[in-house]
Amino acid sequence: MTDDIKLLKAEIKRLRKTVAGLTPSLEAMLKLRGFRIYKREPAEDLLLLQRKYLGPYFEKLKRYSFRLFLRDVIKHQDFFTPETVTRYATKEVTAQYIDFLLKTGVIERLREGYRIKKRPVKSFGETLEWFVARLIQREFKAEAVWGVKFKRPKVGGDYDIIAKIESSIVYMEIKSSPPKQIYNREVTAFLDRAEDLSPDISIFLDDTELRMKDKIVPMFEAELQRRYKGPAPVERIERELFHISGKIFIINSKESIEANIGTALSFFWNKSLKDSLDRGGANV
Repeated sequence: MTDDIKLLKAEIKRLRKTVAGLTPSLEAMLKLRGFRIYKREPAEDLLLLQRKYLGPYFEKLKRYSFRLFLRDVIKHQDFFTPETVTRYATKEVTAQYIDFLLKTGVIERLREGYRIKKRPVKSFGETLEWFVARLIQREFKAEAVWGVKFKRPKVGGDYDIIAKIESSIVYMEIKSSPPKQIYNREVTAFLDRAEDLSPDISIFLDDTELRMKDKIVPMFEAELQRRYKGPAPVERIERELFHISGKIFIINSKESIEANIGTALSFFWNKSLKDSLDRGGANV
């Protein structure tokens, strides 16, 4: 059974790659909506490694504890000790993470601690966007760009990730802060951009394993009430993954970012198919 599942997954990836080649490029699909990218993928604050280390780095970034470790390293980038950055992993694991960053040249040793070599790094945000875009490219065989800016008269700011998955445009907002540090204005900005771009799928991802129901979901509910008369409800898919009308998704990173994005995409396509069949049945 395991071999059959692996073969099925490989076939799905192959078919996705084939479909992607038969549909317009992401840039062309954006132009059809009246959007032209004028800035993308700024590299100033990326915490990246030499090319030969990108593979192992990418795999480590899949671990929540490593991402939290990097946030602490950036927070204390001028000087830190192992104790400073040992909050979310054991001392042994943190020591392995520090050794990896030393080996790859991201940090350097000081007399009593360490510091990032290439400073300053503003935040972990851009590195997280880079990672999620690369995750989408690899795991879903899709086009994906991050840190995108358009020249729009009313709606500005960065679109953290825009992707073309099969024939659908996906817009993602990526937050690296815990829910308590996310505010109403960020939910408002996300929905403003989603309305302006009108993607097939919009995903609000908070890189946390904490509950979304306590603060994030109520902020969405309040903003929807403010915008619309009789808005669609925020409904749970499973665990801390939620949707609004099967097109807007609110997810965290518990289990894994890849798995939760996959759940949102599967829910969208399954709902789209069911809605199509329901409409077809209604016309019989």
